[in-house]
Amino acid sequence: MADAQLRLEDDVKAAALRTPDIDQLVSEHHHLDERIRHLSTQTWLTEQQQLEEIELKKRKLALKDRIEAIRHGRPLRAGLQPSQ
Repeated sequence: MADAQLRLEDDVKAAALRTPDIDQLVSEHHHLDERIRHLSTQTWLTEQQQLEEIELKKRKLALKDRIEAIRHGRPLRAGLQPSQ
């Protein structure tokens, strides 16, 4: 999962585009990734935990899409809004 991490620190172009909005989205992305990693360390997941893991992965991907759209100045389609 390390490859899936958003690394603003390593992205020189992104450093120029950093805003409080992007920082907040990246922070939430990292939080979701930590929770997903925690679930993946479990030997066995309950049905509820499996559903949570799926939902977390969807939210994480939506956040990544939103961050990339902001970075590249693209409009975000309505279906890509991260759930709150």
